[in-house]
Amino acid sequence: MATSSFFQDLRRRLDPFLPARLRGGTPIVPVVRLNGAIGMASPFRPGITFANTSRALERAFAVKGAKAVALVINSPGGAPTQSHLVYKRIRALAVEKKLPVIAFVEDVAASGGYMLACAADEIVADDFSILGSIGVVSAGFGFPAALEKLGIERRVYTAGTRKVMLDPFQPEKAEDIERLKALQQEIHAAFVTLVKARRGDVLSGDDETLFSGEFWAAPQAQELGLVDAIGDLRGFLRARYGENVRTPLIEVKPGLFGRRSPGVAMSAVTGGGAAADIGAGAAQALISAAEERALWGRFGL
Repeated sequence: MATSSFFQDLRRRLDPFLPARLRGGTPIVPVVRLNGAIGMASPFRPGITFANTSRALERAFAVKGAKAVALVINSPGGAPTQSHLVYKRIRALAVEKKLPVIAFVEDVAASGGYMLACAADEIVADDFSILGSIGVVSAGFGFPAALEKLGIERRVYTAGTRKVMLDPFQPEKAEDIERLKALQQEIHAAFVTLVKARRGDVLSGDDETLFSGEFWAAPQAQELGLVDAIGDLRGFLRARYGENVRTPLIEVKPGLFGRRSPGVAMSAVTGGGAAADIGAGAAQALISAAEERALWGRFGL
């Protein structure tokens, strides 16, 4: 007992001279940034996918002595499945490690980005953050008139009467649109159920308003119950855990074109060579960048 007291006293005396990370009793809240469109990847903006975020999330929840885990979210949404996979992983880790999760919204947490925020126990946003857009959208282009004008005949052969449903090179069919809308309604209903399960106790708006796909600045979103507090990560965490709180950033590190590690290259199958593989990757990156730009543009960003 005497020896134990001696070392405890020695530790208290040495604490002021130790680096912050080695001081006893220093509260720690690891931070994971979830930035970009969901399910899209480019060399410069890797986006958010289950594959490139799961490891960082696991590391954050494994930090010894953590008081909570902070998510810094800046996303206009994207692929619903990837949004849900990341959401479920956060919730599973939170339950397993018995740690609270706090989401801090930067520019926007909309659509799938708001689903990620719902994985947190509290949502904190800046005055100028944009939140909401709880809906489902599908968009594309149709080219049948252009093909006709250019004198191009497209030939498609299928097994399955609905295999080319919503083909952009064919005229739209009423039954295809009806099927797409039914699918959208199904996904939307699941999204609404998720938000209500996580935020039901604090939501104050009616369903027609909250789940119309509309989005709001943080103060109005707070009135509707979509946000818990207005603030920023540093100020909020210092107020809750003290001035000495540490917030180590657990980085998401995707590889080239959003891939964590190389897989089987297309050239290995087709014999196209490295140049073909790089060219395909560059083309994919440009398409992803254009799609992401359109998502951000919807919110004036």
